[in-house]
Amino acid sequence: MGKLSVNLCGIELDNPVIPASGTFGFGYEFAEIYDINVLGTFSFKGTTKDARFGNPTPRIAECTSGMINAVGLQNPGVEKVISEELPKLKKVFNKPVMANVSGFSVEDYAYTCALLDKEEQVGWLEVNVSCPNVHGGGMSFGTSPDAAAEVVAAVKAVTTKPVIIKLSPNVTDIVAIAKACETAGADGISLINTLLGMRINLKTRKPVIANKMGGFSGPAIFPVALRMVYQVASAVNIPVVGMGGVSSADDVIEMMLAGATAVEVGAANLVNPLACKEIIEALPEAMEKYGIENLTDIIGGAL
Repeated sequence: MGKLSVNLCGIELDNPVIPASGTFGFGYEFAEIYDINVLGTFSFKGTTKDARFGNPTPRIAECTSGMINAVGLQNPGVEKVISEELPKLKKVFNKPVMANVSGFSVEDYAYTCALLDKEEQVGWLEVNVSCPNVHGGGMSFGTSPDAAAEVVAAVKAVTTKPVIIKLSPNVTDIVAIAKACETAGADGISLINTLLGMRINLKTRKPVIANKMGGFSGPAIFPVALRMVYQVASAVNIPVVGMGGVSSADDVIEMMLAGATAVEVGAANLVNPLACKEIIEALPEAMEKYGIENLTDIIGGAL
């Protein structure tokens, strides 16, 4: 059997498969279905300084080969995540977890990251500067190299753990933003977050989603995600975590060939709660099929 393990920012993963933030809650819900310790790790629900109820409903719209969501970072706030969610997670998951953080100001990001950095269970901080579903924050930081770099510098000043910056595809030059993050001290880049999309109800002639627009995800966005991972991995010297429409072991291998060290799986978890488990189980056969002995050897193989 081939070797599945990879090293992400100095931390060893048993395999490169990571459920993406917003699609896996805080993990313990999925632990009722299967042993989530089979995962490389997972990125927990996007966490902000203060509790958020999220956007008004409806928040979800179906589309061909994908979905649009505008949940709006609903979460209990960082202090309750630390006092309530992480202790529950510790009972079912014995590996370092990836903490996903969002903010509405540079100070918000720094405050939330500083608290989560102190938690023993947290292995990495995935700083989301790319959420398209919230007003006055999120994606606005990820569409400008200078703004993204400012967030990176502020977070790095108050943390000791690896900081991975999650980028938006809704930009004209993804490489410039990734390079600015690297220069500011980021330890890794994850991409892509969702594309901005919408649907209109033909009967009411109004947008399906109350927020009008939301994040488009699912298999339809895979080629766009793969292209951006390839571009960023070609331009930076820090690890890249690839995501966007990944739904099979072949997709994981393709992402790694494009330059991803690890691969996040998002919308597929919402369609099939066992998606990540099944992808991990299918990886050895896929590796044998393509003559891969060690997954680490193929990282950036297409560059």
